[in-house]
Amino acid sequence: MFKCVKKTGGIAMAIHTVLFDLDGTLIDSLPLIRRTYEKVFAEMNIPWGDAEVMKHIGLPLADIAKTFAGEDRYLEFFKLYQHHYALEHDALTKTFPGTMEMLEALKASGIRLGIVTSKTRRVALRSIGFLGIDRYMEAVVAVEDVTRHKPQPDPIFKALELMQAPVETAAYIGDSPFDIISANRAGVTSIGVTWGMSGREELVRHGPDYILEKWEDLIRPNIISVHERRVYAYRHRNRCHHS
Repeated sequence: MFKCVKKTGGIAMAIHTVLFDLDGTLIDSLPLIRRTYEKVFAEMNIPWGDAEVMKHIGLPLADIAKTFAGEDRYLEFFKLYQHHYALEHDALTKTFPGTMEMLEALKASGIRLGIVTSKTRRVALRSIGFLGIDRYMEAVVAVEDVTRHKPQPDPIFKALELMQAPVETAAYIGDSPFDIISANRAGVTSIGVTWGMSGREELVRHGPDYILEKWEDLIRPNIISVHERRVYAYRHRNRCHHS
């Protein structure tokens, strides 16, 4: 039986910068992603395995294309994916409940916000512009901006460099193990969300500082308390035991 015991305590650390993953974290695009992959796999006669494919979400599309289509056909895969994704983007892209309210609350409290995604810049900007998320963000780091991608820390470092923000007062929020690993390697506060690709148990295995069940949890007093333009994160680690 897998059991996770959350330990709290320590010094209160001010968080001034919050970076977000996009798909499965801020925006509910996973049905669109799954539907797009199904179409591409069918058109290219690649055997479909839902669990095997979807666990790669969070990695760059080109890497996923090479994994399933091979080096010789990955460009065909990439282009087909972008074509089908674009066709149904507006109909199947929405924010998760509470996303806009959370962004508004953090922004109004003086917290600096940014996005770190493995999507292409063109697609990422289309999504955040379509949903109105773009007005909250100071920086968007996309797949073209770094040579090493999540789960490496480079995209997070790039966002902090663009924002001239220190690691020590930054947090990164995402829905996949790639996000948690990247955040931990970067040395920022790592926060997982359970409404995207991964459930609580899977996220816990990678040692996030926090796990959120809903956006309201982000600004509750023992994680991030919004008052007088200051946000405090009481850092703790999840200690996991097998019994």
